[in-house]
Amino acid sequence: MKEITSTMAGTVLNILVNVGQDVSIGQEVIILESMKMEIPVESQISGKVRGIKMKIGDFVNEGDVLIVLE
Repeated sequence: MKEITSTMAGTVLNILVNVGQDVSIGQEVIILESMKMEIPVESQISGKVRGIKMKIGDFVNEGDVLIVLE
């Protein structure tokens, strides 16, 4: 099991992938909002989305698991 984690603290503004979708390295998967800026989170690994661990509006800290891949 592989995990995509948050690169910074912020609020989840948008989720760009769905469970079952294939993700490639460098693909934007989440948009965070921090200090009124939109920050894309890119996947550092490839795989199929197995689970999404947060929802739009949730606050996440740096290092929190956002998406689980298989």
